[in-house]
Amino acid sequence: MADHSSMTPPQVPLDEYGEQYFKSYNYADRPLGRFSMYWFARRYYAALVRRYAPPGRGRLLELGCGLGHLLGLLQDDFACVGIDLAEYSIEQMRQSAPRAEGIVMSADDLSRFGDGEFSVVVALHLVEHLPDPADTIRQVNRILCAGGLFLFATPNPGYSLRRFKDPRTDAIGKDPTHINVQPPAQWRKWAEASGFEVLRHFGDGLWDVPYFPLVPKIVQFGVLGLPALAQVVTRTTFTPLTLGVNQIMIARKVQDV
Repeated sequence: MADHSSMTPPQVPLDEYGEQYFKSYNYADRPLGRFSMYWFARRYYAALVRRYAPPGRGRLLELGCGLGHLLGLLQDDFACVGIDLAEYSIEQMRQSAPRAEGIVMSADDLSRFGDGEFSVVVALHLVEHLPDPADTIRQVNRILCAGGLFLFATPNPGYSLRRFKDPRTDAIGKDPTHINVQPPAQWRKWAEASGFEVLRHFGDGLWDVPYFPLVPKIVQFGVLGLPALAQVVTRTTFTPLTLGVNQIMIARKVQDV
């Protein structure tokens, strides 16, 4: 495995962020309404947070809170804080989660937060946008209490059917803000080096159809998407990493670093 610590950090394309980001790339071709894949996914992540959060709940921080829908689901369970680079995102978050605190800031520098301040930190499709995700993971360890939960989702560049896609235009490659897409082993290495025990590390399904030109897209989605739907509906974590366009990690803080 390559030593990423000595590599020059990639540049963050800041001009991509803002309202236009939420009308482009994966947001552009994915419905966000009731019973959509996005709608189910946010409820799935909320269920995982409630299941794995330490007793007493406490404060929750979402890095890259986007449109704020996850915080809207969790604001009755935790004292929620959401951060994002885009002012548009924080404006939307305040509508989706009016009882959450919203802050325009980067996940590169979490120094404004105190040691052990949070019980839960969530980062859904955020870490691949960072120039130095390993450093952010270390900072997450600092701001989490003992036994605190870190849950994140990020693209999996080596999932099994990606060889049938054009990696420049698939769900992973078409977003130019994906500057740090890493294989599962790298994320596990960074998490464990930062004082986390990995509880679950699994895939989210093969939903980025089509893969095969002669099979109707709707048929492919129905067949290949069924296991992912079963995982979401049952709120389980059984999908192998190789069968996930994205990878999901659930980790617990076990030591300070």
